[in-house]
Amino acid sequence: MPDDLLAVRAAEGDDDAFAVLVRRHSGRLTALAYHLLGNRPDAEDAVQDAFLSAWRQLPEFRHGAAFGTWMYRIVTNRCLNALRRRPAALPLDAVPEPVAPDAGSAPPRMAETDATAAALTQALAELTPELRACWVLRELHGLHYEEIAQVTGSSEAAVRGRLFRARRALTEAMRPWR
Repeated sequence: MPDDLLAVRAAEGDDDAFAVLVRRHSGRLTALAYHLLGNRPDAEDAVQDAFLSAWRQLPEFRHGAAFGTWMYRIVTNRCLNALRRRPAALPLDAVPEPVAPDAGSAPPRMAETDATAAALTQALAELTPELRACWVLRELHGLHYEEIAQVTGSSEAAVRGRLFRARRALTEAMRPWR
């Protein structure tokens, strides 16, 4: 059943329709929140809060917009608000632990890959929340500029500028790893 129809049914009080929407979108939304916030518990809290907010706001949901885009916007706003309240520096334990190495992998290559991933995680953490949100939505979630503009509540021109600045900052931060 398409999201539009499920959203209409959920707005009319159908709990099962809303449960389907939650199951359908929670994975991507949690991944988005994780990339913005840097840790799983905060990401899960943000997504849960976003779904609670969406449940309350469903009767006002404009069905001209896609439900998924609407949810991306709610989650992104929750994450940006959380980042604004958070102290500037991230603790070292916020960096995810690397996955166990493959038995056939060469240790030097694994160490280099881990160090590169840690450097990228650190570079992302140093971006402003707005730049990070645009970069994550585009590069990790594949949203188009128009969708990112809807999610972030800004213009496409602002999204393009933020992506340019984010890419430039990440390129500079990752220069030693080339």
